[in-house]
Amino acid sequence: MNAVPYWRLSGFYFFYFAFVGAMSPFWGLYLQSLAFNAFQIGVLMSLLQVMRIFAPNIWGHIADHTGRRTAIVQIAAIGSVLVFAGVFVGDGFWWLFAVMAALSFFWSASLPLVEAMTLSHLGERTIDYGRIRLWGSVGFILMVVGLGYAFDYVSISWLPWAVLAVMLGIVAFARVIPEAEILPHHSDQHSGWDIVKRPEVASLLAACMLMAVTHGPYYTFYSIYLVDHGYDKSTVGWLWALGVICEIGIFLIIPRIFARVTPRKLILASFALAVLRFLLIAWGVESAWLVWGAQTLHAFTFGTYHAAAVALIHAHFRGRHQARGQALYTSLSYGVGGTIGGLASGLTWDTLGSAWTFTLAAVSAALAWAVYALWGNTKSVPAPGKL
Repeated sequence: MNAVPYWRLSGFYFFYFAFVGAMSPFWGLYLQSLAFNAFQIGVLMSLLQVMRIFAPNIWGHIADHTGRRTAIVQIAAIGSVLVFAGVFVGDGFWWLFAVMAALSFFWSASLPLVEAMTLSHLGERTIDYGRIRLWGSVGFILMVVGLGYAFDYVSISWLPWAVLAVMLGIVAFARVIPEAEILPHHSDQHSGWDIVKRPEVASLLAACMLMAVTHGPYYTFYSIYLVDHGYDKSTVGWLWALGVICEIGIFLIIPRIFARVTPRKLILASFALAVLRFLLIAWGVESAWLVWGAQTLHAFTFGTYHAAAVALIHAHFRGRHQARGQALYTSLSYGVGGTIGGLASGLTWDTLGSAWTFTLAAVSAALAWAVYALWGNTKSVPAPGKL
């Protein structure tokens, strides 16, 4: 890791995903405590994704045009804190709607740029990405387990203070991440659209969007679903943590996996295992063994999936398109896909029921596999480190 700002990048990932560890499992429960119904919770939770449709592309375009990615990350971090302070002012639906929309606009700017900078700092050693990214998973685990235990003893109304604390950590590390050199690439002469319209790229982006749709009910209602079926909040925290512990294991060994299996094959396997995972969640919730077993599949449905997706995006978008490529991946998958998944689950939760909502998530994962397997089978992409 010589010349790579390992701990500064790792620290940013740590606090960024500690924020996710507070919001994804517990913010829905916090909103439920404010007496919002399932549709309102689905709408508010989806706002964490909806701005990711537009914001990363706006910030990514500015970053590629100015070359000042670090400055934008710092602005986004400070803006996020200032906007989030609004949750301490009011708790009405439309007030929180405005606060969460503005929060997402700033918060969603950071990660694609930091991903691009991390890969730039690594240069030809992109296989070491997992060793930096795993600290985000550590941050997530500490937050989700700690809060899981805490909320068995204290009111969930303390959640906004925990979120504010980790956001200040994001601000601190955003200030010390060094800028990374953007190396020229022969693809610089092409437009971003020229890259996107290639079948192997378009199919990848479409499949990633469907994978985010798949996870919509998971990030919106999974904690509520478990609590409704008799699991206490500390157990809920440990279930979230188990998935991320398995994810860390994948990040540690992903360089050896990439040496043997192409990112394309890995991402297809991840889609297939997502089908299994969400069917187990849908119909096995009464069995603790099945619930715990389903969580171990997070190693593949997020860990392997994310590492492979980032590697593929990095392979397709090089040079001056690097930040915009990661932003497009974030926008279409977590933005469009996450919004559709969150809103759809809010609509189906009370009408079709929780089991069928998670079953539809499995169907979306099956569609992701079909799209990338059939439409994207046109060009081989080398493994990371061989790009």
